[in-house]
Amino acid sequence: MSDSPSAIMTLDGVSARLSGRPVLADVSLAIEPGAVIAVVGPNGAGKSSLLRTAAGLLAPTAGAVRWRGLPLAALAAAERACRIAYLPQAQTVHWPMGVRSIVALGRMPHQMLGVSTPERDAAAIDAAMAEMDVGMLADRSVLALSGGERGRVLMARALAQEPELLIADEPTTGLDVAHQVALVGVLRRAAAAGRACLVALHDLALASRVADRVVLMRDGRVVAAGAPRDVLSEARLAAVYGVALRVVEIDGAAVFVPRVV
Repeated sequence: MSDSPSAIMTLDGVSARLSGRPVLADVSLAIEPGAVIAVVGPNGAGKSSLLRTAAGLLAPTAGAVRWRGLPLAALAAAERACRIAYLPQAQTVHWPMGVRSIVALGRMPHQMLGVSTPERDAAAIDAAMAEMDVGMLADRSVLALSGGERGRVLMARALAQEPELLIADEPTTGLDVAHQVALVGVLRRAAAAGRACLVALHDLALASRVADRVVLMRDGRVVAAGAPRDVLSEARLAAVYGVALRVVEIDGAAVFVPRVV
């Protein structure tokens, strides 16, 4: 899985520990441009740890993470921030900054490397705010927003980085149905523009709809990876989640219905 010649990032046999506890075990994954990869699994499966490792925030204890064939750790911090955007699960902001100022933080890595101009920065910020439907919030303090609004602002900040790889941990948290649907479009457009998207999701129906590939995890290991239809089978989901689910299609989209006893 990790030997794709077109991959921008590969994880080869990666294991990791957090506070002395193993959280990833022998994980291999190839991340290719133009693809949305959804990581799913029960609580504690290792989804967030996988994303943090791909973002360079959790160092492997075994195996290797490579960016275009080179060790990810060899990239300077500013260069890595230009190439990889990471949206954590905890969407916390501590400063009473305006929304546009928060989104503008996504341009800092480009400014640090001297590869940006005010015009390009403004265009990237405007485009990201339009994508996440936060233009009307531009002058408001981010601390005055609802959880869903704040999540959209932070996703806009990640998009403003114009990364090659967008990593988002549960980006649908707090979003209403309309903005969940809109997020599918955002991710698909990012992929169509040649970016890679690695996204952890709890919503199996959303993962099935948005992803080119699904990575199903349990206990820090990859149980299965591939096309959503192949990975998200009733038998496999029952084994991983411990709950019987019926998989049905409505208008071509998969729906996962718990079998209540």
